[in-house]
Amino acid sequence: MFISFIIRVDDNNYDVLIIMTVSTAQNQKEKEIALKASRFLASYSPQNKTCELKINEHEAITLPISVLPQLTEILNHIAQENEVKIIPMKKELTTSEAAEILNVSRPYLVDLLESGQIPFRKVGVRRRILSIDVMAYKQRMDAMRQSTLTELAAQAQQLDMGYE
Repeated sequence: MFISFIIRVDDNNYDVLIIMTVSTAQNQKEKEIALKASRFLASYSPQNKTCELKINEHEAITLPISVLPQLTEILNHIAQENEVKIIPMKKELTTSEAAEILNVSRPYLVDLLESGQIPFRKVGVRRRILSIDVMAYKQRMDAMRQSTLTELAAQAQQLDMGYE
């Protein structure tokens, strides 16, 4: 799963890609805090264009309201024990990093690159892939899998294979 959005800091826009990967690194207290915070943010109806995030008794930062839905999503994933990794959308990944995101072997990824299924560029003899291109490929594959699953389920019902 991934979410993309733009973070605005001091009149500079930063494209961000957030990739969710499974992990059990959080402790129970972190999960409870994340769940409570995500529920609050989901029900929050902003009156202003910014909100203040309190870091500790003496420090706070101002966030644009536009990042609250993404922050809520991140906190939901943390509460569900999913690790959240943030990668810039325009970051170039190595073949190993891209293969890890797609959960495939590096040689298989290289085959995908060489067959033109995922765009890449070469830096010397090394291949570099934009993270957004990796995630676009992942979305296409996920959509194809879902379509095939839906088709198989429809066929099973037509053939009365005992699935209801």
